[in-house]
Amino acid sequence: MKNMITATGLLSLTLLSSTVLAKVSPEEAAKLGTTLTPIGAEVAGNAAGTIPKFEGGLHSGNTTKSADDGRPDNPFGDDKPLFTITNANLDQYRNNLSPGQLAMFGKYPDYQMPIYQTRRTATYADEINAKVKKNATTAELVQGGNGIANFDTAIPFPIPSNANEVIWNHITRYRGGSARRFLTTIPAQADGSFVPVKLNDQLVWPEFLVGGRDAKKDDNILFYYLQVITAPSRLTGTALMVHETIDQVAEARKAWVYNSGQRRVRRAPNVSYDGPSAGTDGLRTSDNYDMYNGAPDRYDWKIIGKKELYIPYNSYKLMDTSASYEDIAKAGHLNPEYLRYELHRVWHVEATLKEGARHIYAKRSFYIDEDTWGASVIDHYDGRGKLWRMAEAHNVQFYDVDTPWMVAETLHDLNSGRYLTTGLSNEEPKFMVWGEKNKRKAFSTSALRRIGK
Repeated sequence: MKNMITATGLLSLTLLSSTVLAKVSPEEAAKLGTTLTPIGAEVAGNAAGTIPKFEGGLHSGNTTKSADDGRPDNPFGDDKPLFTITNANLDQYRNNLSPGQLAMFGKYPDYQMPIYQTRRTATYADEINAKVKKNATTAELVQGGNGIANFDTAIPFPIPSNANEVIWNHITRYRGGSARRFLTTIPAQADGSFVPVKLNDQLVWPEFLVGGRDAKKDDNILFYYLQVITAPSRLTGTALMVHETIDQVAEARKAWVYNSGQRRVRRAPNVSYDGPSAGTDGLRTSDNYDMYNGAPDRYDWKIIGKKELYIPYNSYKLMDTSASYEDIAKAGHLNPEYLRYELHRVWHVEATLKEGARHIYAKRSFYIDEDTWGASVIDHYDGRGKLWRMAEAHNVQFYDVDTPWMVAETLHDLNSGRYLTTGLSNEEPKFMVWGEKNKRKAFSTSALRRIGK
């Protein structure tokens, strides 16, 4: 297939030299679309009836198109919370919360989680579902689980057998193919004060470039990424470009930055792992972005199991254009009036830093939504084994384009009381622009230089 990632270069050599983990049989893959959803979640609800059966999700075929497909209308605007978790009733619900979520209640006496009816809205287009089903019988882990081969576009392991496969599903999950976002990042101080950082970014898979994937030029490329900071003035013009590689052990991520002060493009090898992330006031590492990204090679990965967890879901209120950033970002945490949590099944995966490897996070505990493969909650531990940071992804279903993705992600420092929110767009004229057609040269160093200027 033209669009199939066939490991023709580096990955083909890897197949010969590394252990290849087994793909599933056609009989096992036949469960996709029957007892499993097309991307591998359990169709059935839970025994208590608090998680419903999956019935196709919210998609372009069963909804009315929004006036703004970048900020779809809230289909659940009339919903009221079933209950609200507070410090007064926390003990009733602690089994369905992560340690990091529990720590938020200990840190902030006023912390609340409004719990709503669970709605399994997440779904993808038939074209993507078909590719995922084929991936189930072709995709393979290579480099001891640190790379993948023989998969098409997104979600290589819908029926995973180990933790590496689960985390690769998060890394490769479908995010619209080609998307441009106009975002605001808020590094909030402990007292709630902040200076917003405005940026726009663009994420494009090679399959969605003009002419599609090129077997040579896009060999080992997962996607192209471009980010430009537009405010405040001290950061304006700072730009980042990434060519994200599939197997980053064999070929490291390629990253360049344009520094507006120096007026030049330079390679940026520190844009990976725990390298600092620009415009975040030191609150985020490079691999914290999009909840988690990059090469998994510095950690040992383990599946703890599946569990039911209260996670942010159907967070349409966070796109309310009548709300200001000051309405939403409060001291310690986001305003619960704009939040929505639901009970969903998640994969619990634990990452422990390998002996001899370096990272500021010695352990990470991932809770990955079964309906999207997106990490919804991640607890981060320091070198002493102490809980340090807690991240949450506030997801919605962009039903006009059959794509689930986050409208904001938060990263809370449980020691300092500061936190970072990325993705808010309430005060921006536009938020998401889907389906732009770009040529490959739009992600060249010369293009980055022009954008910076």
